Amino acid sequence: MTTHTCDALRACGSPLFTSSSKFTHPRSRTCRFSVQNCVMDPNTSRKTWRQEFGVSDLSEDAVKKIAESGKAYVHDFLDVNDRPVLIVVASKHLPAVHDRLENEKLCVFLIEKVLSKLPAGKEQILGIIDLRGFGTENAELSFLTFLFDVFYYYYPKRLGEVLFVEAPLVFKPIWELTKPLLKSYASMVKFCSVETVRKEYFTEETIPVNFRD
Repeated sequence: MTTHTCDALRACGSPLFTSSSKFTHPRSRTCRFSVQNCVMDPNTSRKTWRQEFGVSDLSEDAVKKIAESGKAYVHDFLDVNDRPVLIVVASKHLPAVHDRLENEKLCVFLIEKVLSKLPAGKEQILGIIDLRGFGTENAELSFLTFLFDVFYYYYPKRLGEVLFVEAPLVFKPIWELTKPLLKSYASMVKFCSVETVRKEYFTEETIPVNFRD
């Protein structure tokens, strides 16, 4: 299980895999699928990716160690729009400490988990990235683009909105680098305060613990 993302998908138009990313170069000869297959048969590409990544093998036990970092979790309650909520605590993401593949496994496991909470008739989730306490030691452009790429190619139209909460000044240059790479996903991002999260997205009973007073 060495290839986690279809290289052909990157070659057929993804701007998210740059030379600074830790991923294989888009034109790598290790590409397992043709560009035509990726474009014409996305369902097959997603199925193949799920098999290669080992999505069915992911479990609470499989990601337990990295999950204990508290860097990300699925909220117990829906937001006011009946969307399941995936929360990322950016200050607990430590690229120099945490293994990249373990981070990716946790990411995909939590996406699967949050989607399993979708109510009947609902198709999209809310993502919240808590940027309080964020510093340069937490910055990892390649993982941020990995996260959006996973949604773009393998869970399309599932991400309804992303809140960047209390973004510090140090995050601005990172966002300026990332924003052009995200294309349509950039329009889903909303910078906001903790107060906005409390008042506009949850009730008093359903506010995530780390956003309470």
